[in-house]
Amino acid sequence: MADTLPPDAQKSAGKKRGRKSGKVADFRYKRSNQPGKRSRQSRAGHPRKDDGNQSKNSPRAAHGDKRAQSARAPAMSGAPRKGEAYAALDLGTNNCRLLIARPSGKDFTVIDAFSRVVKLGEDLATSGRLSDEAMDRALGALKICAEKLRRRNVRLARSVATEACRRAINGAAFIERVRQETGIALDIISAEEEARLAVLGCHILLEQGEGPAVIFDIGGGSTELVLLQPGGKIPEIIDWQSVPWGVVSLTDTVGKNGSDREARLERYARMREVVSESFAPFAKRIAGSANQEDIRLLGTSGTVTTLASLHLELPHYDRKAVDGLIVPSHAMRAISTDLSGMSPDERSTLPCIGQDRADLVVAGCAILESILDLWPAERLGVADRGIREGILRSLMAAERHSERSLKALHETRAEKGGR
Repeated sequence: MADTLPPDAQKSAGKKRGRKSGKVADFRYKRSNQPGKRSRQSRAGHPRKDDGNQSKNSPRAAHGDKRAQSARAPAMSGAPRKGEAYAALDLGTNNCRLLIARPSGKDFTVIDAFSRVVKLGEDLATSGRLSDEAMDRALGALKICAEKLRRRNVRLARSVATEACRRAINGAAFIERVRQETGIALDIISAEEEARLAVLGCHILLEQGEGPAVIFDIGGGSTELVLLQPGGKIPEIIDWQSVPWGVVSLTDTVGKNGSDREARLERYARMREVVSESFAPFAKRIAGSANQEDIRLLGTSGTVTTLASLHLELPHYDRKAVDGLIVPSHAMRAISTDLSGMSPDERSTLPCIGQDRADLVVAGCAILESILDLWPAERLGVADRGIREGILRSLMAAERHSERSLKALHETRAEKGGR
C-alpha cells in the first residue's frame, strides 16, 4: 500500500516500508540472448552500494537535493564528454517509459524516448501479485529500453519501479528477473520519492501566482498529491499524501462497466467515494490552504493530458499543444462527467483515447474530480512530464555539484601549495 502520511508531520512516516530510494542504478546492459556477457557498449563501471544519504524530512524539489548529489556514476569523474547522455526509466503500473537526454546549459535536450502500455499491475488489486502475462509484457518493453541505452552512449542512468512492484508479493523477484534478463537494475522507490521526482520534473509549469499550490500525479497504481510552499523559484514540499488508487488499481477494485448508462454512473459514483475516503486525511490537513485566494493546481498524468486533448478537440495527441496548457477546472469536470456515462465502445472512438484508455480513463476522471473537490482551484495546469524529467534533473544536478566540489578542492590545494 502507498504511504499516506506526511513525513514532516509524522516521524513514523519518514520510515520507508520498502527499499531505500535515492540511489542511481548501476547499469550493465546485457543482451537478452546473452545473459551472461557484458555488452561491449556498456558505459557503466562497477556496482556501488547506496550511500544511505536519505533525508528524514519531507522530500524537497530543490535541484541540488542531497540524494541526487550523492548519486554519481562509479568510475566516472569530471565533466561529461561530448556525446554522452543521461537516461531515466520509469516502470509504472500501466506504462513503461524511457527518456534519454544530453545536457543543454542548465536544461537538457531529449535525444531518444520510448513509451509502451504494459499493464504490469493488471489484476494486482485482486490477486496481490504480478501475473506471468504482465511480467512478460513489461520485460518485452524493458529489453527495447536496454537496447536503446546501449546504443545511446549513456553516461549515467537511473531506473525506477513504482506502486505495482511496491505492492506485489513477487515484486522483488520480478526486479531480479529484469536484472538477469536485461541488465537493468530497477530501484523500487517509495511513494515519498515518487512524489518528489514528479514535482521536480514538472513544477516549472506551475501557473504564476502567490497562492499555495498542489501538484498531483495520477498513476496506474497510486496517486500522489503534494502541497507546495508558495513563493521562491524552487518549491518546498510542506505536505503530501499517496493513496493506492490509480487508473488500474481503481478500475480493478470497483469492477467492470455496467450494461447501461445508469449502472455506469453508479460505478463512477462509487469510484469517487472510494478515492475521496482515501484523500480525507490530506483534505483535512490542507483545508486552511485550500480556502486561500489564488490557489494553483498542476497535474501530470495520462488522465489530465487526455482530457486536455479532448478540451482542445485535437484530432490526435499533440504534446506541444498540451504540455503547459491551463484549462478551466469546470471544463475538466464536464468532460469527466460525459466520459463516465459513455460505454467503452463510445469512449474508444474519441480522439486521443482509443481502446487502451477506454476503460481506464474513467477511473482517472474519478480521481481528478476528487482532487478538484479538496483543492477547488479555478484553473488546472497540464504537464506532459514528471518522474523521468525529475530523474534527469537530479542526475544532472548531481554532476554539477560534483564538478563544483572538485573545482573547489583543486583551488584549495593550489592555494595551499602556493604558500
